Amino acid sequence: MTTIRVCYRHAIIATMFAIPVMSSDAQGRPQVSGLEAAVSSDHPLASAAGADVLRRGGNAIDAAITMAGVLTVTRPHMNGPGGDVFMIYYDAKTKKVYTLNGSGRAGSKATPAFFVSRSLKEVPNSGILSVSVPGTVQAWADALDRFGTITLAKALEPAIMYAEKGFPVTPRLAADLRESSRKVAADPELSRTFTLGGAVPAVGTSLRQADLAKSLRAIASVGPAAFYKGDIARHIVAYMEKEGGLLTADDLARHTSTWGDPIETSYHGLRVLAFAPPTQGATMLQLLNIAEQFDLKAMGHNSGDYINTLTRASQLAYRDRDAFIADPAFTPVPLDKLLSKSYARELANQIRAAGSGGLPDASAQHDGSGDTIYLCVVDKDGNAVSYIQSLFAAFGSGKMVPGTGITLHNRGSLYVLDPAHPQIIAPGKRPFHTLNPAMVLNADGSPYMVLGSPGGDGQPQTVVQVLNNMVLFGMEPQAAIEARRLQAVGLRASVEVGMFVDSGAALRVRGLTMREEQPGAAFGGASAIVIHPASKARMVGSDFRREAFGIAW
Repeated sequence: MTTIRVCYRHAIIATMFAIPVMSSDAQGRPQVSGLEAAVSSDHPLASAAGADVLRRGGNAIDAAITMAGVLTVTRPHMNGPGGDVFMIYYDAKTKKVYTLNGSGRAGSKATPAFFVSRSLKEVPNSGILSVSVPGTVQAWADALDRFGTITLAKALEPAIMYAEKGFPVTPRLAADLRESSRKVAADPELSRTFTLGGAVPAVGTSLRQADLAKSLRAIASVGPAAFYKGDIARHIVAYMEKEGGLLTADDLARHTSTWGDPIETSYHGLRVLAFAPPTQGATMLQLLNIAEQFDLKAMGHNSGDYINTLTRASQLAYRDRDAFIADPAFTPVPLDKLLSKSYARELANQIRAAGSGGLPDASAQHDGSGDTIYLCVVDKDGNAVSYIQSLFAAFGSGKMVPGTGITLHNRGSLYVLDPAHPQIIAPGKRPFHTLNPAMVLNADGSPYMVLGSPGGDGQPQTVVQVLNNMVLFGMEPQAAIEARRLQAVGLRASVEVGMFVDSGAALRVRGLTMREEQPGAAFGGASAIVIHPASKARMVGSDFRREAFGIAW
């Protein structure tokens, strides 16, 4: 056992890591495991905060919301109070799984006629017209109220501390800020908050967010009403009126989260759970169903046959996603068909029949970008959380509400103006979401794994590859996450350098257009916790491609 001491809230936490073996992949992070509990998130400070909550007697929900709060500060371009949340929760006491949809809805002014009157043919990708109601803050409160043991004020203490006192800028954050420098410079509030003398803060510089700290304090003191009906709401509404946005005071005041049930499929004897529409959870399950029709294990890990099969399966799954997935409160989604094994066999036969040619009507457009955080927790009692939180694009809409430190997301950019399309914009309608938390149960219903990844449209592909690495190819969680990955768009795929050792020529023969890239955030940023079936050890995997960090003890 190795003990690593983490400085957190002026205290020293001794975190013990069991390190049985090194990952065989080039990155070589150790496999972290522990017998009591585990956390993983997209920033080490968030993971340390979650571990502290668990050590002090809190449960998985307490830890998850505490980590989510810290991530709004330490990954400010990826998520925040101005974004949305989706969570899957396994409750060890009832042995039931619950989902929490913490996404907002379109404003009351959000009609096709509004955009037509302004000679717009589509909803803008960013800016004030891409903003729908943010759902994050209400989701935090609802999760804690139903399943937590601590208050929202307690959960937000670490986040408030880091916003007020600052935290060191990491190489990853500095690089992300440089990449978004034009967007930041275009908004006075973003520029004032995230640049120092007009430049990106250097690595190691302490980044403080005083306005965000003030908003988090208000939320901690008053609760979600501060955001949806109180002072923060008044700032948002005044900003909307000034900028010509789509949200009103009533839109914010009427917001609610939604509790529900996961959707699922079977996969090699396991039960894989995902989030129902309007997310692309069904796409991930459909991709698994198609993949199960082929002997991927016999093909070999990342072989030409394997890459070809996943690329073409993705082509078909995304085609159906773009045709059918929308807010089910407005548009029926044919989940029975999309998730049926018989339909998966039909699609698999299309892949076999196509050979090296393209597949008909399978030209879905998407990419692997997306600015999101993912976290997961398994506590000592076996409660398990799979949680994802996002602004959608980097810095969302590119609009920070003056005086609040809150960046508004641009999730509303995924509405369309075509009245025949299921994602047609309408007041009170939730937009399509790429957010895709996952959970895997054993056949008896007990939790086996929580996993997920940032990465926009590419999230289902990342989750499927990580899952296959463990279930089919016997990798430990850390090695499964570090293994080289692909992201496919139609018959084009980006693959990480090194995957073409024995399959590049074969893939070109199959008619795929392949591009090699260095491992990076475009390929996701996965985290996973596996519960060992015999020892019940919590085995953590965390992704070097972003700055995910796992702790177990």
